[in-house]
Amino acid sequence: MQGARHVVCAVSGGVDSAVAALLLRRRGYQVTGVFMKNWDSLDEHGVCTADKDCEDAYRVCQILDIPFHQVSYVKEYWNDVFSDFLNEYEKGRTPNPDIVCNKHIKFSCFFNYAVDNLGADAVATGHYARTSLEDEEVFQQKHVKRPEGLFRNRFEIRNVVKLLQAADSFKDQTFFLSQVSQDALRRTLFPLGGLTKDFVKKIAAENRLHHVLQKKESMGICFVGKRNFENFILQYLQPRPGKFISIEDNKVLGTHKGWFLYTLGQRANIGGLREPWYVVEKDGVRGDVLVAPRTDHPALYRDLLRTGRVHWVAEEPPAALVRDKMMECHFRFRHQMALVRCVLQRGRVPGQWEDPAPGAIRLHTPEGQEQTRCDRGGLQHRPG
Repeated sequence: MQGARHVVCAVSGGVDSAVAALLLRRRGYQVTGVFMKNWDSLDEHGVCTADKDCEDAYRVCQILDIPFHQVSYVKEYWNDVFSDFLNEYEKGRTPNPDIVCNKHIKFSCFFNYAVDNLGADAVATGHYARTSLEDEEVFQQKHVKRPEGLFRNRFEIRNVVKLLQAADSFKDQTFFLSQVSQDALRRTLFPLGGLTKDFVKKIAAENRLHHVLQKKESMGICFVGKRNFENFILQYLQPRPGKFISIEDNKVLGTHKGWFLYTLGQRANIGGLREPWYVVEKDGVRGDVLVAPRTDHPALYRDLLRTGRVHWVAEEPPAALVRDKMMECHFRFRHQMALVRCVLQRGRVPGQWEDPAPGAIRLHTPEGQEQTRCDRGGLQHRPG
């Protein structure tokens, strides 16, 4: 009987998770709200709004007349998300903590808590995303331990669930869900997947959820808050002073506090210069950051990139890639970036690099297609 289905919904104190819980209630499910505290605001002098968010989430559950639970994953977040964030920056890469948080906290710690401690038949979040399963199919899923290994036999996983884009293409959040496990996706509902943000706000306004409707939308990295990002990072990583060098004539344009603070493609903000300069390369040995003028400078663009760690959402690896050693698909490396056509290839691209580690993937745009600018964010691919 559908009314007996127990769905544990993550409630953040925002409008999206509130409406997600409301819609689940309307479907006749037994709904429980859970607020996750992932960052210890006391360590940051109250900059994070976790306590206020928790109060708002509790009030949502009161209005909807559903049970409320609060869990703390501060330790897990520090070990699995924030430490990874610092390590990646120190190596000169720009991580995306939202992707890592979803993988390790929301769809691992919270997922296991909901299933093992609260007896959930399914979990739900306020993400704008969809899967290939209908609600009743989700409730029929059982825990399936995936086989170990980088490239597993794709025939060992039956009835895989696909991660699909939301109806609201602007709010689509599948980029942030791109590393969620198959097992978690099998038992997750996304009630907002078929709705637009404007319609979600309308539902909230009509159902006494004004206190979350009036809140500003959460943007940026929660543990940074409104503080200067460079100052925040340098509280945890040692400064490594270096120079900004023009890629055109090797002229020194200024100095910086650490090459790891900059992302390929971002504006360098060099003191004393009126015209904008953008990061092209970073020399971790010398500590220099190479920059170019103008956003259309050729040095800022690439038509070939290599990635090592690969997470296949539906199968491992796709049949076309196994058969042909390459496949056409679309990719993005930043949220809300337009999908770009590309060719995904295993093995060596002639004239480029050495042979990669097992399982490495090379990705390049087809001949004749406009090159893609390297910029902030991580990589996501989507089959075409």
